[in-house]
Amino acid sequence: MTSTVVEPAAPARRGGAGGASPRPKRSKLHRVSPLILVFVFVPFVVEAVWVFWPALQGFWLALTKWDGLSAPTFVGLGNFREMLSDPIFGTALKNTAIWLVLFGGLSVLGGFGMALLLQRERRGVGIYRAALFTPVVFSLVVTALIWRVFYQPDGLVDSILRTIGLGELIRPWLADPDTALYAVIVPALWRQIGYVMVLYLAGLKAVDPALYEAARVDGANAWQRTLYVTIPQLKGVNSVVLSVIVIDSLRSFDIVWSMTKGGPYHSSELLSTYMYSTAFQSTQLGYASALAVVIFLLALAVILGYLIRAFREEA
Repeated sequence: MTSTVVEPAAPARRGGAGGASPRPKRSKLHRVSPLILVFVFVPFVVEAVWVFWPALQGFWLALTKWDGLSAPTFVGLGNFREMLSDPIFGTALKNTAIWLVLFGGLSVLGGFGMALLLQRERRGVGIYRAALFTPVVFSLVVTALIWRVFYQPDGLVDSILRTIGLGELIRPWLADPDTALYAVIVPALWRQIGYVMVLYLAGLKAVDPALYEAARVDGANAWQRTLYVTIPQLKGVNSVVLSVIVIDSLRSFDIVWSMTKGGPYHSSELLSTYMYSTAFQSTQLGYASALAVVIFLLALAVILGYLIRAFREEA
């Protein structure tokens, strides 16, 4: 008899059929296209050089006394302590708060109201949308020059008041400390309402029409549909609008400087105009940098406060 020798089977190789050795896994970083990395890192480097680094320099200069020529002298929180006894800063802070409330609030109400009126596609609605958005195309300096002509004695504003029988209200609008700030807010609103309207129009397009149909079936009128359907669906848009309004309010400079330069007697002075005059007319760049820090902190506080409250409501 022939004996049969059975050899032990070779251990199976890991990695699948055919005994093929597994391919080494490629790093996720190698899968990213170099072009994508370029488009990410190049803008970041540019932003760091032109935005982040100057911002950090501004925070440092806020702690110094500097005239732009000699070396900065470190004074700690001295610039911020000086603000507490600075009457012009107090006036500018109060006017900035008034500007934020009136300019921001009326921009939101006007823009949202125009968006509700013009959201439906009907004949000629594009003309009205374009007419309301046209002032946004103008620069703020051009807008200021146009409205300075309107506010001149016997200008358009005075003529309209005389026509409707309110001639006793006529006054030097930009030269009167009681009206200068509010006279500047009007052309700022004329330009801003169209911009806010476009933001809300985009948000209204995303609202599901089925929600309105369900509300109609339940007997909700137009006001109730707006209050309980439209506004809750615009939370994301409201965050964007708030950020835009707060930032635009606190950095409003062009239109105020072109119309009144913060006068008369600082009655229309804002933090932005006071910062500019302090830096480039009084050459107190350290104090002006401290004003810039205050503007940044105000914007950050308002925006973060709203976002935290919104996130808590959604949680």
